[in-house]
Amino acid sequence: MRLNELGLLDRKQWEEKGYNLPQFDRAAVTAATKENPFWIHFGPGNIFRAFQANVVQNLLNEGLLDRGLVVAEGYDYEIVEKMNHPHDDYNLLVTLKANGTVEKTVIGSVVESLTVNSENEADWTRLKEIFGKDSLQMASFTITEKGYSLVNGKGDPLPGVEDDFANGPAKAMSYMGKVAALVYARYEAGRKPIAMVSMDNCSHNGDKLFAAISTFAEKWAENGVVDAGFRDYVNDKSKVSFPWSMIDKITPRPDASVEAILKADGVEELEPVVTSKNTWVAPFVNAEETEYLVIEDAFPNGRNAALEKGGLMFTERETVDKVEKMKVCTCLNPLHTCLAVFGCILGYEKISEEMKDAELKKLVETVGYVEGLPVVVNPGVLDPKEFIDTVLNVRIPNPFMPDTPQRIATDTSQKLAIRFGETIKAYAAADNLDVADLKLIPVVFAGWLRYLMGVNDNGEKFELSPDPLLEAVCPYVAGLELGKEADVEAAVKPLLEDAKIWGVNLYEVGMAEKVAGYLKEMIAGPGAVRATLKKYV
Repeated sequence: MRLNELGLLDRKQWEEKGYNLPQFDRAAVTAATKENPFWIHFGPGNIFRAFQANVVQNLLNEGLLDRGLVVAEGYDYEIVEKMNHPHDDYNLLVTLKANGTVEKTVIGSVVESLTVNSENEADWTRLKEIFGKDSLQMASFTITEKGYSLVNGKGDPLPGVEDDFANGPAKAMSYMGKVAALVYARYEAGRKPIAMVSMDNCSHNGDKLFAAISTFAEKWAENGVVDAGFRDYVNDKSKVSFPWSMIDKITPRPDASVEAILKADGVEELEPVVTSKNTWVAPFVNAEETEYLVIEDAFPNGRNAALEKGGLMFTERETVDKVEKMKVCTCLNPLHTCLAVFGCILGYEKISEEMKDAELKKLVETVGYVEGLPVVVNPGVLDPKEFIDTVLNVRIPNPFMPDTPQRIATDTSQKLAIRFGETIKAYAAADNLDVADLKLIPVVFAGWLRYLMGVNDNGEKFELSPDPLLEAVCPYVAGLELGKEADVEAAVKPLLEDAKIWGVNLYEVGMAEKVAGYLKEMIAGPGAVRATLKKYV
């Protein structure tokens, strides 16, 4: 059983093994897509292959769409060359269901894959041809937040950016320079409208894409390397839009247990490819069943109405913002952080296992329903309580999801202000709420300080997850030891005052003493973290 056109000719053997196959005429869809593409996506990674590509496949199966997807890769060309092309753009989606079953689907909705490489004449010419088509409505992106940046962490221009500013779009080399060059090709083809839709998991993602493309338009106009009207075109929302979106679906790195299932079925050539840029990619992707994609409805060239029937939600920008805040500040991300911090201290290796722990389960239920929910603004398109219900009853407990507290604990210092600080601010601002009523968010804060000691609840050392502030914050707890008396509050006072970490100065909102008190209890000796959770949760 080979995952390519030839291997899929014998449909019966795939179906007998329980695989859902494409139910449409792929040759006809390919021809129609190449002639009149409506959607091109940049970034053929796991989230795209499990989510957007599956949505389009379902709509093709139902006869609601007659064209598929074009996918493009602008950073690591080997993904297309070593994974997409050998498999004729098919991939395997293994949906890991919370009830312990798996659903196996051959995805065939991607019908063309290209490298965004200005030095690959065939691919570059084809991309410019696609961007010149009247039919193109949307270019979407899942390239991670840093993909939109023109500078590195130190503020220095990324390789190729300055050269691209000077040389113009003809042979652009930087990622955003190449995308801007394709937008320019659409401008030259008749100033045709298009929606440039970031679908990356970051706040106000459309603004990040707009900032990059508009900077190129500005620099190129200044340097006289493009038609002066290009700058106005990029800034004209009736021509080029940059909608906000909120995406939510967990697609962990392809898991060995899933690979074993596919191998047992007889699927060949499942070995992952590690590219020269150290990208790890396999011909299958494993993902949870729950998914959300809410998009600002700003499409200057129209959009296919069938996409809503595929589960995508189109709404106003303000609603996208409310959904984002609901997820990040209350209904999902804070609960993950609770489990990440205490999971590391208590020795858990899977997030799903933590939901069998009575104290941890009650902790996230209380932080979500009791402390967080009262300050959530209901976005209308999704119900906050139902969202939390799904998180706590379906998503996190899913035994198949190979997600770890250690991974989620990465960069916690950068997350606390958004994931909990916004709730504290909302309590402080509300007439009918009192910050003093927050009992368990301070327990989580104390838990993070206890985590920074790098010692588990048995008194054994463990490795902290990567975090840019570790060198700055760890010294404050370095003098604390399990079972030894210490002036805990004095030791961590500078941290408790740091509004950049918590979103607020914990002294100013009356929470600092409570956090320090919980921390003191958590270092009383081995087992003290568990005892503290039992006492307060």
